Amino acid sequence: MATAFVLKGYPRLSETFIAQEIRALEKRGHEIHIISLRHPTDTDTHPIHQEIQAPILYLPEYLHHEPRRVARALTQARTLPGFTAAFTLWGADLRRDFTRNRMRRFGQACVLACELPDDIDRLHAHFLHTPASVTRYAAIMRGLPWSGSAHAKDIWTTPKWDIREKLGCLDWLVTCTQSGADYLRTLAPDPETVSLVHHGLDFSRFAPPDACEHMSDTPNTPLIILSVGRAVPKKGYNDCLQALASLPPHLDWRFRHVGGGPLLNELQDRAHSLGLEDRIEWLGAQPQGVVLSEIRRADVFVLPSKQTPDGDRDGLPNVLMEAQSQRVAVLSTRMSGIPELILDGETGVLVTPGDSAALSDALRRLLEDPALRAKLAQAGFERVRSHFSMHDGIDSLSKLFQPQSTAA
Repeated sequence: MATAFVLKGYPRLSETFIAQEIRALEKRGHEIHIISLRHPTDTDTHPIHQEIQAPILYLPEYLHHEPRRVARALTQARTLPGFTAAFTLWGADLRRDFTRNRMRRFGQACVLACELPDDIDRLHAHFLHTPASVTRYAAIMRGLPWSGSAHAKDIWTTPKWDIREKLGCLDWLVTCTQSGADYLRTLAPDPETVSLVHHGLDFSRFAPPDACEHMSDTPNTPLIILSVGRAVPKKGYNDCLQALASLPPHLDWRFRHVGGGPLLNELQDRAHSLGLEDRIEWLGAQPQGVVLSEIRRADVFVLPSKQTPDGDRDGLPNVLMEAQSQRVAVLSTRMSGIPELILDGETGVLVTPGDSAALSDALRRLLEDPALRAKLAQAGFERVRSHFSMHDGIDSLSKLFQPQSTAA
């Protein structure tokens, strides 16, 4: 029997942690199918995507794009034993969330319920908002158990009533930060439903560098400050640009950014207005091999995560672990699960989210003090390898995915 993973989109460069999880579970003998609500938008993929064996089913991204497929599914879904219960539940949700997205979720769920292979005995939603809604409706129609993984935005921007009701009908849910787990347990009818499982890293894919490759090791070469992340508000890149603009003029540095995103043009304009355009290179979204090469060349890795007005925030960004795995000094913020990874002053540096002055001062200290960078880089390297291996989390997930009759 097999488990269907319901994802927002697949493959996605920014969600390597999901691909890592799927491939690791396949290696443990779990048969997985991928259900994607959207077609891919990234032009590149990571090597791990080529290793994944799971077949992929793409649902209609917009119902009007495939009207015949949707109409056929709606007709067939009415014959399923759980259709009436799912339709009633969706109606109650729609009254509280009268949006096109909520309507689309039910149409996608009907297609999923009707096109799901017969050997699927569990649905598993990655993200607690749209994917979990589609999964919940389809699971009820088919009479299947379902479970979920919650991450960051989906936890903090989904209405409490929606989370509460989903937690009341799924089997179990895992999330990747202690702060997220604590919050979800306050909403769960049974707090034991929620477990903390860090993503961790597959260190076979992030072997430590044989020797330092920092660009600044070459005489008369600027120090490299690197950041990897989508250009979205919660990444705090406006704060980062202001911090860079406030650095003392005697420091010789270059900032390199890897990632796409809707705010990229705005950030480039902001950099120009601050007079930073000659010191910044925008590399766009890149596959993992390029990202790893960039990390190994960096002197400092920075990710100034923050909370946005709608509550969106990072969880525990895997890229921070990736940077530490390559012995690079890391600077970030006291946001969500980041302090679970980075111990301020011991394995990295943390500042208050949104405080560009503190961020600039921390950057200055790191750029001026190579001994401090080396100390933090080594301590971060040792901690991430001893406390954040992927295998511990996969052990936990593998047990949860075992059929109830055989799970220990």
